[in-house]
Amino acid sequence: MPNSKLKQAGLMLTGVAIGIMLSLNFSANADRIGPHQPLPVEDMRAFAEVFSVIKRDYVEPVEDKKLIVQAISGMLSGLDPHSAYLDAEALKELQVGIQGEFGGLGIEVGLEEGFVKVVSPIEDTPAFRANIRAGDLIVKIDETPAKGMTLEEAVKRMRGKPSTKVTLTLARKGEQHPIVVTLTREVIKVQSVKSKLIEPGFGYLRVTQFQENTAKSMVEHLGRLGKDGKLRGLVLDLRNDPGGLLNSAIGVAAAFLPEGVTVVTTNGRTPGAQREYRATAGDYMYGSGGDFLRALPPWAREVPMIVLVNGGSASASEIVAGALQDHKRATIMGTRTFGKGSVQTTLPLTNSGAIKLTTARYYTPKGRSIQAKGIDPDVVIEESALGGSIKRLRESDLQRHLGNDLDPNAESKPRDDAKPDLSKPAGKTGAELAPLPKPFEFGGQDDYQLSQALNRLKGPQVAESKPKP
Repeated sequence: MPNSKLKQAGLMLTGVAIGIMLSLNFSANADRIGPHQPLPVEDMRAFAEVFSVIKRDYVEPVEDKKLIVQAISGMLSGLDPHSAYLDAEALKELQVGIQGEFGGLGIEVGLEEGFVKVVSPIEDTPAFRANIRAGDLIVKIDETPAKGMTLEEAVKRMRGKPSTKVTLTLARKGEQHPIVVTLTREVIKVQSVKSKLIEPGFGYLRVTQFQENTAKSMVEHLGRLGKDGKLRGLVLDLRNDPGGLLNSAIGVAAAFLPEGVTVVTTNGRTPGAQREYRATAGDYMYGSGGDFLRALPPWAREVPMIVLVNGGSASASEIVAGALQDHKRATIMGTRTFGKGSVQTTLPLTNSGAIKLTTARYYTPKGRSIQAKGIDPDVVIEESALGGSIKRLRESDLQRHLGNDLDPNAESKPRDDAKPDLSKPAGKTGAELAPLPKPFEFGGQDDYQLSQALNRLKGPQVAESKPKP
């Protein structure tokens, strides 16, 4: 690849998270963009006229920088939910966040109809412990109404120094009044891999996010799980995993696949966006160091596997699930995944900021695009024995989401099943209005989907749930 005026850029496979932007090792350079297209003179003249009128006639003086930054932000946010302008602070957090340690609340958010909407809380964070749920609308941040805020503005208001507090007013479908929760910001250290023996011979491996050292950590966990001998079955839990680093996703998939097979492909308008990623060290290694998969237990590529997914499994999680499904390496169980099949590239700017731009779609080894569609499990198992699952926000629910280029019939309209009543006033505390239950523990004793996965690994076929319309 030719030398570039731009630094190494990163592919993003997740939404905007408070205090964290997860990057992927994807090269971007000025040369591949191609010849510069002429600027639309009439449109640029209209822009200059609007700029001049605001400077002259707006009720209060406005700095040039503020107008330019807002214009850039609007230009990017108007494209799709994942393209955005990053100031120097946000770019710094992006670079720190790939190591799995960042400051904030631990909540991934997006925009819908002018509201800030929760995409997913991150496990073991203030937001998760407060039982903030996917689909909640953030009505106010402290005393400031959130409606009409840009995503960047909302994120900045929710960020802050550790040990400081922020109060969120939430609207939730099914609740008569908005819920008020006060959270204490933390330096969040996300443990991306967890494991345990469910019972002798059967292992449970949970990946909460795909960080810089996730695949290497997973190999170490597999070694501990099999220290007393080869496992008879393994459950890989990707539920509520919002994604992360592409190379980590490739490394996790490569641990269970034959060496050299295709894990994922990307396709965009530029040559650099057209790539095939395989289960090889060159595609899953991040930075220096030896090939960590050399320490993989021999049984890892043969052990019977179940992969658990749900509507919170996004991006990198979907890459892993799609690869294992296409290569028939594992049975995918649970509910349909989030459906984020687009690739974002961060391009540094000369002002110390950057733009995060959608540059490609990604595809499973068999060429399936899951953008706005998701991965359908081989066996549908709802989250409770009664057949119900939490209604989660999906990619297709986001305004201006990218369409599925291979399936025009993929779900493309937002569901009308999460419209809470915003007219009722909030009370003093969320607990007084609607007591929140203890957050659900993935891998815990009440985990119905896990129990069904274990049953399947042990022999008896589980009864497939019928997805609700």
